Amino acid sequence: MPVGIFALLLILLTGCVHRIHVNPLPAGPAATTIPRSIQITVGPLALEGADHRPGITLLEWPHQDLSQAIVRYTRRRETFGSVFTNPADLTLHIATKLALADRRGRYHYHIRMQAEMREGNRLIKTYLAEQTAAGSLARWVTASDRDPIESALQLALDDVFSRIEADHPLYTDRIDIPVR
Repeated sequence: MPVGIFALLLILLTGCVHRIHVNPLPAGPAATTIPRSIQITVGPLALEGADHRPGITLLEWPHQDLSQAIVRYTRRRETFGSVFTNPADLTLHIATKLALADRRGRYHYHIRMQAEMREGNRLIKTYLAEQTAAGSLARWVTASDRDPIESALQLALDDVFSRIEADHPLYTDRIDIPVR
């Protein structure tokens, strides 16, 4: 069998790679704001397939897309006075894991997000959120992966940021007020 036909047959049998681009949006601005600047840092994305092995077959979700999505979400939520990717008053480091599971013939996308809030080198608080979104019966097109991933990511971000906002005294009581 010629190599070209073998490659074509392999692509047809396995499908194509789904390159994920997400844009999770908050439902609206934060009810409670923290008048401080925040630096968002995002650790490497961990992927776990349906067989509990590293990676998810035919899925590519670049770290840069995840980072940009989290920064966009943070800016639109308006929890903080300003949002940066360079040093600021506070640093929020986010580690994310996406696990794909096949349950009763339907795919489920599980996001586990750990967010550490720091002021300088001092850890203030750690937040953990886990959210799952049901996907389709088959992963034929990119949207069959993208839509549930975006949904689970948005739910996890909503969870983390609502808890940060509830803890606003931890972040606002530390502001030094200039003496006059």
